[in-house]
Amino acid sequence: MRLLIRNGYVMDPRSGYEGKRDILLDEGRILRMGDARQWSADMPGVEEYNADGLTVAPGLIDVHVHFRDPGFTHKEDIISGSRAAARGGFTTVVLMANTRPVVDNEATLAYVLEKGRKTGIHVESCCAVTKGLQGREPVDMASLLAAGAAGFTDDGIPLTDETLAARVMREAAAVGAVLSFHEEDPACIGNNGVHAGAASAHYGIAGSPREAEIGMIRRDIRLAAETGAVINIQHISTKEGVALVREAKRQGVAVHAEATPHHFSLTQDAVIRYGTLAKMNPPLREEGDRLAIIEGLRDGTIDLIATDHAPHSAGEKDRPITQAPSGIIGLETALPLGVTMLVCPKYLTLMSLLEKMTCNPAALYDMDRGYLAEGGPADLVLFDAAGRYTAGGYASRSDNSPFTGLELTGRVVCTVCGGRIVYEEREAR
Repeated sequence: MRLLIRNGYVMDPRSGYEGKRDILLDEGRILRMGDARQWSADMPGVEEYNADGLTVAPGLIDVHVHFRDPGFTHKEDIISGSRAAARGGFTTVVLMANTRPVVDNEATLAYVLEKGRKTGIHVESCCAVTKGLQGREPVDMASLLAAGAAGFTDDGIPLTDETLAARVMREAAAVGAVLSFHEEDPACIGNNGVHAGAASAHYGIAGSPREAEIGMIRRDIRLAAETGAVINIQHISTKEGVALVREAKRQGVAVHAEATPHHFSLTQDAVIRYGTLAKMNPPLREEGDRLAIIEGLRDGTIDLIATDHAPHSAGEKDRPITQAPSGIIGLETALPLGVTMLVCPKYLTLMSLLEKMTCNPAALYDMDRGYLAEGGPADLVLFDAAGRYTAGGYASRSDNSPFTGLELTGRVVCTVCGGRIVYEEREAR
């Protein structure tokens, strides 16, 4: 079955093209782009979708997602997480390795990838950097890359041993692997998930100071420069961290950086207001940090927007602030938050926002995705850039989010992956 997307306003960040175009999809690829009125009037077996009034962009790509499968499927599993992704406009997700068992071997990786193939979207997975996430013995990166690993990360657990960090960077450089780092030094942290400042004072706890992130980022940039490794700084949260990445890029270090929607939208005030629903690692920090992250996105220092989608059950979040797990869900609110918090205030153009959610994350892992062109992948998101979206009623198995009930701008209407509609707002057609 061919699918013809008619009358949409096409935006392709990789080429910079924007304008009205029709797009004909066939066999998982884009067959034609242009004016369908000039094509053959006889196109048997073509299903049409009227995208008048909608923006048509490459399917979104998230390089930092937790689907909790295997081992913690009461929070989320690969099937429910993929439904949430599709509803949010994502056609590709890259899963983290902190499951049970850990994704540090070919068998567990195969389980994840095989289950992902049943979802309708592209589910990729990182493997752990160290066996069992123990921070002691590196995995065999070469064999896991050959088995389909997208990259490597001990996300959730910082790699504190500098000698080991240098070793894995050298090995990653040798085999062409990308390493993603969770930059929080536990030696600096009294209580994780809450910024050491007004938020920690409100709860009467020590909290997590900004220095926990700054020192780790500085170290890993230095090691990347020495080893030639390609590294990704995950969920950056401090203005000093942004400045370090900016200078490293200026010097030619192969460093990438992620910003999450919650870090460019909220500050530590949200933790005081929403409690554990706004507890996350690294924590929400100060307004100066939020604005520095936005400036990093604006000038290209931060080249990726990633959700760090982290589902937890209501019972787990309904605990005292020091006992509840950190993290929030984010796949279904990411694009609306980007439009509301970055595009509407004119920090970013819509094209720049899409760049950081499509072609840039695709480039990190050398994926043939994240763009619109004849012969390219038939992965698209159709959204109403001015439409209103009220966060809630999630497709995710969990609902731990401080954004629930918030009215945002930018409503996902339809998601197409491999030429097939995987999410459609009921009233859209």
